[in-house]
Amino acid sequence: MIVPDPNMPVGAAVIALRQELTELEERAGDWPGADVVDILEPWLEQFDFTTASAPAVAFIAPRPPGQAWMLRRWTRHEDDVLLFTDEACALAELARHVRGSWANLLGDEGIPDHPPTDDRTAVDLYYGHERNNRPDEGYSLYAAAISGPGRARVVPLDFRFPEADACERANRASVFHPGIHGGLPCVEIDGVLVFAYLDHELGAVQVSIHLDSAPDWLMRPDGTVPLRVEVEDTVVLDDSGEEGEPGQPLLDALLNVADDGQKDVIRETALAAGILWHCPACRWDNPGPATCCEGPGPCRTPKPTAEQTAA
Repeated sequence: MIVPDPNMPVGAAVIALRQELTELEERAGDWPGADVVDILEPWLEQFDFTTASAPAVAFIAPRPPGQAWMLRRWTRHEDDVLLFTDEACALAELARHVRGSWANLLGDEGIPDHPPTDDRTAVDLYYGHERNNRPDEGYSLYAAAISGPGRARVVPLDFRFPEADACERANRASVFHPGIHGGLPCVEIDGVLVFAYLDHELGAVQVSIHLDSAPDWLMRPDGTVPLRVEVEDTVVLDDSGEEGEPGQPLLDALLNVADDGQKDVIRETALAAGILWHCPACRWDNPGPATCCEGPGPCRTPKPTAEQTAA
C-alpha cells in the first residue's frame, strides 16, 4: 500500500482530496457524480500534465561491500580491538607486540634469543600454532565485511550542484558529533561525514571524508561527489570541474626542484593554462579554481574575468 507523504506537494494534495471526498460522503451518504466533478476540477488544475520528456538519468548500482580485518588481542591487563585494512597490517601490529614481549619466552625450549623477522613466524612462536602457549594472553584475527547503505541511486545526467539557498539550508542544518564513547569527532553536512581527529598511531591529524551516505542530488552520473579540499592556502584536491582540476601539489613539486629561471617558465605556463591566476591587486598567484585571492593578506580580490585579463 502506498502512503502519501504529507511533506511533499503531491502527497499533501492527495490527502486533501481524500478529506474532501470523505466530508462529501458524510454529508450526502455517497459520492454524487456532479459534486465529485466540482471537487475534482479545481483539484486537477494544481497539476501540470504537459507531455514534457522525462529527464535522462543514470542508474548507479549499490557499492559492493568492502572488507576490514578485526584484531582482538588480550592479556591479563588489557583487551584491545583494532581495525586494519588488510591481514598483513594486522599481523604486523600483532608481531610488534610479540617482539616487545619476547622476554616472556626466553628460557623456553626451542625459543631463539631474538624474535624472528618474519611476522607470522614470530606470532606463531609466541602464541603457538593453536594459540595455546600463553594461558593469560591470546588473540583473534578475522575478516569482516563492511557494507554501506546498499541502495541503488538514480541521478540525472545533466547534474547540477544544489543552488545557493539549498546549500545554505544544508550548512545551517549541519551537525557535529563529538568523539565520545570511543567514537571519533565528525561533522555531518547533508549526509556527508567528515571525520577530523588526532591519530596517535600515525602521529598526524587525520581527516577522512565518507560519501556513501551522501544524498542523490550531490551525486554525479559517474557515482562520484564533487570535492575540493584545501590545507591552509593550498588546494590539495579539486575534482569539482567536469574533468577535474590539476592538483596543486604537482605544481609545487615542479617549482621545488626548479631553479629561478625554470620557476619563471613554469609559472608563466601555469598562468597561460589557467592552473594559476595572478591577483591584479596584491600580485599573488592563486590556484585556477579560486574565485577570489587566497593570498596570506586580507586582499580577497575577486578573480578577474577573461576580458579583464586580456586587457
